[in-house]
Amino acid sequence: MNKTPSLTESIHHTEFLKRKDCFLKQGKPCTKIGKLMKGVMRGYVFDNDGNEITTHFYQEGDMVVGSYIPNVNMSMTIQALEDCEISIADYSEVMSQVNKDHEITIIITREFQKLNKQLQSRLVSLLNLDALEKYNLFLKDYPGLLNRIPHYYIAQYLGITPTQLSRVRKQFINKCK
Repeated sequence: MNKTPSLTESIHHTEFLKRKDCFLKQGKPCTKIGKLMKGVMRGYVFDNDGNEITTHFYQEGDMVVGSYIPNVNMSMTIQALEDCEISIADYSEVMSQVNKDHEITIIITREFQKLNKQLQSRLVSLLNLDALEKYNLFLKDYPGLLNRIPHYYIAQYLGITPTQLSRVRKQFINKCK
C-alpha cells in the first residue's frame, strides 16, 4: 500500500553542500528555506572594513533561512562549515501554506520562535556580557559544536579575538576544576 506524501514531504528536495559552499548569499533574494539534516553551517556578514563577522551557527535539525520574509535580499551569507545534507523547499511556497496547512504552520512558528530566541540571546550577550559569560552562553546555545568548527569563527561570533578566546577557554577549564 503506497502512502501519499504529506504536503510538507512533497514540497522539498534534498541537496548536498560541500564544506565552504554557500546555501544563501548576501545581496541575493532569499528564495529557499531548509532544514539541516547533517553538518554545520554559519551565517556571516561583512563589517565596514570588509571583514567577515560570524552571526549565527546552524546544526542538525535547525531551520536554515536568511530572512523572515521570502524574496527579500539577504543581509548575510550562509556557508557550510562541514559537508552538509539539507532538505530544501521554495520559501514562497512554504509561506503560502502557513495558516492553510496546520503542520506547516506549527513547524514555521516553532522554528521562527527558536530563531528569534537565538537572536535575542545573541543581542543581549553582545551588549551585556563579558567574554567568559559569552563563551558560557555559546556552549549552552550550541552544545556539541565546540570541536566541530574552527575556533576563529567562535571568536568572531563572540566578538573577541582568537587570543582572547584561548584565555577564556583556559579560564573556563580552571573554573570547572
